[in-house]
Amino acid sequence: MEKSLSKEFEVNSSQLKEIRQFIRDFTKSSNLLKDCQEDIALAVTEACQNIIKHAYKDRLPTTDKIKIEINLSSKQIIINIFDRGISVVPKNIKPRKLDDVKPGGLGTFFIGQIMDEVNFVTNKKENWVNHLRLVKNI
Repeated sequence: MEKSLSKEFEVNSSQLKEIRQFIRDFTKSSNLLKDCQEDIALAVTEACQNIIKHAYKDRLPTTDKIKIEINLSSKQIIINIFDRGISVVPKNIKPRKLDDVKPGGLGTFFIGQIMDEVNFVTNKKENWVNHLRLVKNI
């Protein structure tokens, strides 16, 4: 069973609810993902929040879009997230330590715990600046 879907969203925190619902709708349509649907929605939403907060720091409001592509096979779900924000330096992205108790800053930790692979892809596609690839094995 192969299934794909993509959609673009405005770069705005008000879109996070729609992004979460887009992911939920896609994952609910597959019995393969019933145990991890909410986790996947959380990981994608956290990634998009980080894009809005960091890749578009001091650049909001903008007419830019975030593009999400989802590809599902019988073995894994691959979610590609594209944006045109400030170029990411992957080595600078680290989850903060859990014993550093304060609000926020755990998004990258959750993403890393939920997904089996988290990679920044360096080959540019369709003039996107950043390409984050999230993989969950089924």
